[in-house]
Amino acid sequence: MAISVEEALDQIYKLSLPLGGEIAPIENAVYRVLAETVVASHSLPSFDNSAMDGYAVRTEDAGKTLPQSCVIFAGDEGEVRLVENQCIRIMTGAKIPLGCEAIVPIEEVTLSDGKVTLPPSIKASQHIRLKGEDIQSGMVLLEKGTMLHAHHISLLASQGITHVTLHRRPRVALFSSGNELKMHFESLGSNQLYNTNTPTFASRARELGCDIIFTGTAEDTLESIQSHIRSALNADLIITSGGVSVGDADFTKKAFHSLGFESAFESVDIKPGKPTTFGRIGNSVILNLPGNPLAAALCFELFGQSAIMSLSGRADKYLATITTRISETFKMKKGRRALIPGWFDGATFTPSPKFGPGMVLPLSRANGFMMVDEKVEGFDAGAAVKIIPTRWCMGSESRHSLITH
Repeated sequence: MAISVEEALDQIYKLSLPLGGEIAPIENAVYRVLAETVVASHSLPSFDNSAMDGYAVRTEDAGKTLPQSCVIFAGDEGEVRLVENQCIRIMTGAKIPLGCEAIVPIEEVTLSDGKVTLPPSIKASQHIRLKGEDIQSGMVLLEKGTMLHAHHISLLASQGITHVTLHRRPRVALFSSGNELKMHFESLGSNQLYNTNTPTFASRARELGCDIIFTGTAEDTLESIQSHIRSALNADLIITSGGVSVGDADFTKKAFHSLGFESAFESVDIKPGKPTTFGRIGNSVILNLPGNPLAAALCFELFGQSAIMSLSGRADKYLATITTRISETFKMKKGRRALIPGWFDGATFTPSPKFGPGMVLPLSRANGFMMVDEKVEGFDAGAAVKIIPTRWCMGSESRHSLITH
């Protein structure tokens, strides 16, 4: 019996557990997931410093003409004291001298005969960056499960952190099967097709931060498929699609079950994608997607992406949606939850003009899809819809409904 998408995702999250950690330099940590919480070891700034090139002054000296006693540059060592009836030339980033109450920017003073005339009004603490106003020692900078981006690396570098503990990249194993299919680097025979599913899964898994293992093309025999499965069992996730050629359709299922496959589900109430299967052998989770290219690609976005985000240790492992409006009237058949590809232009979503489960072109011209409730027969132009992006990964730390009603 087919289970709901929500029940299928429950099983995927249950079995796809975060992988162990490894230490890596921060330069190699972009698009990796933290396996530790990072706490600030020191405040930033670590001392009061000037936000401008200008003059260190006391507020009571506003409007006065004063001599300049010295110059403080960024990085200068030692303490300097500002004394009465003097000002100090100071550069951006330089440490604030003792007794200084404000910084006056150079463009707000008048210079004459080696003396400095200050403006008539000076606000206390103006243009002074205070110790710890950005980061305070002991505060949590990054939580475990954070996917690191370039600006996170900036944060780590600001603390003098050279290495971090990251979740290991998921290893995803793929193999092709079916005498009617050939890989794109092989010659086609009569009545044969190029296999588009395996390159699609490999490319998307790589975009999601995985290491890819391709074991090759299995022959349409139980023994060959078993051999490829054994070769893939050092992977964290094995992804296959469809069965094998007509007449031998049970080989793939038999091969997996003969090697100890524990099924979590074998059918999902969704169109396209009903034959989607998920389970595990030992420590490897296994996802078998539909054989039709568009159906396989869309179901990868729902189920494959969810498994990868969970294995990666991401705190935001749950798929998130963008709420927008549909650009045109759209009609459809009700009865089963449906996946509708299309293009989101930042303001509205336009469903693909023509698509079917066996097609390849539509998803290449789509950047998202909506999952429509089984009771819906269509939408009027301007109706609110939820879309799941396919050109970028969008996660959430809490789980929300993905369905457009």
